[in-house]
Amino acid sequence: MIATESVTQRTTVKPRKAVLEMPEYHPPLAGRTALRLDFNENTFAPSPRVIERLRRVTSEELTKYPERDSVERIAAEHFGLQPDQVLLTNGVDEAIHLLCCAFLEAEDEALICTPTFFMYDVSVRMMTPHLVKVQTDETLEFPFERFLAAITERTKLIMVASPNNPTGAIVSREQLLAIAAAAPQAVLMVDEAYYHFDGGTTIGDVDAVPNLIVARTFSKAYGLANLRIGMLAGNAELLKYVRKVSSPYNVNGVALDCLPVALADEEYLAWYVEQVHAGRKRMMDGLRELGVPFFPSHANFVLMRIGAKHGELVKAMRAHGVLLRDRSADPGCDGFVRITIGVEEHVTAGLAAIKTCLQEIGWSANG
Repeated sequence: MIATESVTQRTTVKPRKAVLEMPEYHPPLAGRTALRLDFNENTFAPSPRVIERLRRVTSEELTKYPERDSVERIAAEHFGLQPDQVLLTNGVDEAIHLLCCAFLEAEDEALICTPTFFMYDVSVRMMTPHLVKVQTDETLEFPFERFLAAITERTKLIMVASPNNPTGAIVSREQLLAIAAAAPQAVLMVDEAYYHFDGGTTIGDVDAVPNLIVARTFSKAYGLANLRIGMLAGNAELLKYVRKVSSPYNVNGVALDCLPVALADEEYLAWYVEQVHAGRKRMMDGLRELGVPFFPSHANFVLMRIGAKHGELVKAMRAHGVLLRDRSADPGCDGFVRITIGVEEHVTAGLAAIKTCLQEIGWSANG
């Protein structure tokens, strides 16, 4: 009989060096049974038409591979684009990954401004170690001049979120177009995941700006986070390369069936966005009355500075049935906590819990 080593003693195959060195993203999703004011989702529901469409899904539909092209044509028409200017993706997470795969060589540089969405870091570092980060100052505003100065001839991919997560800050259209013009050798991806809560966009510039790609998600205002569907819009030549590295079946058929219905219900979308606009003002006014410093937001969340008791507040809020997101690990955000803005009743519950919990933990505006 031949002796064999135990499984634990075997030498395992190692992945690429980039995989060993890249950061990991582990969102704290476990046990989210309370009021979800932690992940910037729609806190209420998608359009009732989406729910009705889901009820009509047949067993035969579930057995077929999804077909993306027809829905991309519908999305393109909705956003005033040509079909070859649109690529539907498995959420914006996949969109970011595909851009990195399509455009980054190991020696290239990618450029971001921190703090921002952590998946930029993860996807870039899969392809290249040369991720350049421009840190905001204490105002958390976008550092336009320093960002421009960080562009080099090696810069191949630039990713800017507007409104930005976790700050809620915006970058003006003029600044974004200036960035694209300053780096003609690079792809500029403008992440407009929170577009609906501000209204500023560069999607109308994709014809005139050859290196511009805009990312949109249907997870936030549309309430389709669980279906995982996002979109890239941009120069058709650029998207041809992104489409090449994408799976032809990357978006599931249920999501593809529901997206046209969600896009068509503009009345429902407008209602939810107005709920967020009103709730955001209420939340910021309420925090101001409580003496809690916060960053003025253009998104469906507010970032507030709690200081040393940030962890205590998150724990106390959970005990009161409300989930917040601790952002203290983000660069420049030590002591900051983020709260999602949703419909009126959720804002009311969130504000009431904050007031109660700040008293419970003995928080003071004076420290």
